Amino acid sequence: MPLRNRLKEFRVRLAVNQQEMGRLAGVSRQTISMIERGDYSPSVTLALKIAKICGVRVEDIFTYEEDGEDE
Repeated sequence: MPLRNRLKEFRVRLAVNQQEMGRLAGVSRQTISMIERGDYSPSVTLALKIAKICGVRVEDIFTYEEDGEDE
């Protein structure tokens, strides 16, 4: 999946669990878990909310990599 994220890293810095992060962002714990695993790409709105909660830019948490960029 080309969307990479560092959500878990930033969530741990805030000292909140997935349940609390979900509550702060208005989504379920399962959604936060799926984002962290890379199984779900959040909407732009949700990505902005998460970045605001973490006090960083969206680009600090989420990065998009085209297939083949690893070369």
